[in-house]
Amino acid sequence: MAKVAINLSTGSLQQEEIIVGIDLGTTNSLVAYIHPETRQPVAINDLGRGTIVPSVVYFPQGGETPIVGTEAKEYLLTDPQNTIYSVKRLLGKSYRDLGEHAQDLGYKVIDDNSEGMVKIRVGDRFYSPIELSAEILKELRARAEHALKTPVNKAVITVPAYFNDSQRQATRDAGRLAGLEVLRIVNEPTAAALAYGIGLSPDEEKTVAVYDLGGGTFDVSILRIQQGIFEVLSTNGDTYLGGDDLDRAIINHWTAQHNLNSLLANNVPLQQELRLLAEAAKRYLSKDDDFGANFTENLVLRLTRTEFNELIRPLVERTITSCRQALADAKLTPQDLDAVLLVGGSTRVPLVYDSVSEFFQQPANNTLNPDEVVALGAAIQADILAGNRRDVLLLDVTPLTLGIETLGGLMDPIIPRNSKIPTKAGRQYTTSVDGQVNLKISVYQGERDLVKENRKLAEFDLRGIPAMPAGLPKVDVNFILNADGILKVEAVELRSNTRQAVEIKPQYGLTDEQVEQMLMDSLTHAREDVAARMVIEARTVAEQMLYQVERFVEKNSLHLTEDEITETAAATERLRESLATNTKDTILKAVDELEELTRPFAERVMNISIKQAMAGKKIE
Repeated sequence: MAKVAINLSTGSLQQEEIIVGIDLGTTNSLVAYIHPETRQPVAINDLGRGTIVPSVVYFPQGGETPIVGTEAKEYLLTDPQNTIYSVKRLLGKSYRDLGEHAQDLGYKVIDDNSEGMVKIRVGDRFYSPIELSAEILKELRARAEHALKTPVNKAVITVPAYFNDSQRQATRDAGRLAGLEVLRIVNEPTAAALAYGIGLSPDEEKTVAVYDLGGGTFDVSILRIQQGIFEVLSTNGDTYLGGDDLDRAIINHWTAQHNLNSLLANNVPLQQELRLLAEAAKRYLSKDDDFGANFTENLVLRLTRTEFNELIRPLVERTITSCRQALADAKLTPQDLDAVLLVGGSTRVPLVYDSVSEFFQQPANNTLNPDEVVALGAAIQADILAGNRRDVLLLDVTPLTLGIETLGGLMDPIIPRNSKIPTKAGRQYTTSVDGQVNLKISVYQGERDLVKENRKLAEFDLRGIPAMPAGLPKVDVNFILNADGILKVEAVELRSNTRQAVEIKPQYGLTDEQVEQMLMDSLTHAREDVAARMVIEARTVAEQMLYQVERFVEKNSLHLTEDEITETAAATERLRESLATNTKDTILKAVDELEELTRPFAERVMNISIKQAMAGKKIE
């Protein structure tokens, strides 16, 4: 007997499982779906709370369930250490990638002196950006399930066009941890174009610019759409420029105008009130000419549209400079563009609209809600993947993730499941031991975090790597998957140009049922898989830290005091003991303590080395 699903929220028959589209944003996130009757994309507004979910996660002191969204945002100023925001900026990044921006965050990001993904410390617990993003995705999934009265297990998630492989994979992992099978990772400008109806016709050929000014980030992308294929010709932007900076310009103006520094000092509620007033002024002046509001009993803060424009003009000009560079990189002129699409709530500001239209020499298209447009486009892509849009070209995809084994028996995905083929992707690796001359490369297929749970396809050795200190060799591993499903894996040590390659038939005779079972297993075991991965990653970080610290003390003991040597020995012993617990948080806490202890004298020794170098002496 055939089963028929009924959507309780609409009362209509539901022909297929719902696949949602998710815009996982730096500042705000949204979830959308295709309405079964109108066949139009709709952003989900659960319980009238609005479509927007702030991308903020708050961890209460008692260790209860984290709070996500608008309620969490309230703790940004009152309890910043336990309130995580802008986690999208951390996805797929190491501490070294963040550089000086790590100091700008209100919460603690751990510097483990490695190329591993950053960790965020909240009390005595350590979280990866993947876990934190999963909390936001869980909230979006829960809202969708509550509003649609049906389980939601599949999604399309958008990412910026400039996201690299590791950032895209981190987004997939976050989805999986939230209980979602991520069918496709889609570029945000591609989703915006789909929402505006561009690229849905197979015979359409267009070149468009997508200008995206959100709460905390700005980017512009130039896309070429041909036969249903979206090609990113160029992208440019500023990951630290957005609507928050427009608010900041107003705050700085009012603070200087009324000498508010002493009044605001150490007064968190008043600072919050001023920030909210600035945001209200920005919104009001996007429609009207004069803003005024009471700030304190004796002070009314005012701003005109003209003053507002002058305050933000330098910021808007920075975005236009990025547009100019993106066009130059794509080797195009404004006349070559068929459309300019606006995305992000900050594009509602009239000066932004006017500046963009003037630069591109045509009226920018802002007919869709700029906050929702990316999520709406993701829902359209989900509808295409569900097979509901027969007129849209759907290219063949790879059925299971392809990757290689890394330290600790972990699977490092190179080509994610559902990637369009033919395709090519790669990652860079290095050695873990001094003087290592061979590197074993094991290729796997599957969705689990540990390679032992996946299917081994091939193994080969990259031999003849020049003997160098650990971490110095650079080995590029590239996967090239052709239209026939033949996988070529190539490894190249870049300093010596040593190379080795192997060809593999990745499907390996798997039946559809076996593929489906592997996918089900990956979702069923997602939480335990991620927990196991994080313990292994924590152990790897700890072992690298022990190796580096012991070598450092051995080489530089002359520059250290007896107390420093004794304290370091005790801290390294505590770290070694923590490995026996096999508990992620215990290990990372010991790593953090050793790093904090050794940083001051490591910097001192570095300064001595620099002075010796400048004096023409040899450095160890």
